[in-house]
Amino acid sequence: MIRYTLRCAEGHEFESWFQSAEAFDKVKAAGGLACAICGNAQVAKSLMAPSLAAGAKPRPEPAASPETAPMLSAPNSPLEAAMKALRERVEASAENVGRDFARMARQMHDGQVEDRPIYGEATRQEAQELVEDGVPVAPLPWRSGRDN
Repeated sequence: MIRYTLRCAEGHEFESWFQSAEAFDKVKAAGGLACAICGNAQVAKSLMAPSLAAGAKPRPEPAASPETAPMLSAPNSPLEAAMKALRERVEASAENVGRDFARMARQMHDGQVEDRPIYGEATRQEAQELVEDGVPVAPLPWRSGRDN
């Protein structure tokens, strides 16, 4: 596993783990990277120095349980802890409508279905159209568990 420090076009830095350098390149080419803070899709590796320790034993990789599978590691900053708490609150209080998000948000806005808290996935185009039409939406600073 390789830990990369990533930076988005807005200047936010965050870390992510990849199975290999090739895996990073593959995810990036497929458009599967987004800033963990603002959701910006223009993400690149930050300049990094290798971490070498003479004679040190390799650190074991953390085991993922179903409850922690989307998390790559425990929060190591107040910002990461706040984002984890936000995610837990959203997931506990809103319905995940997945890729049906844009249609459901529009139907609620138009009064066709009962208004309720939802979250899910939308393409950049769908999100832009919702905002232009006055549908109240906001990006969440994480990707779905399926994409992590």
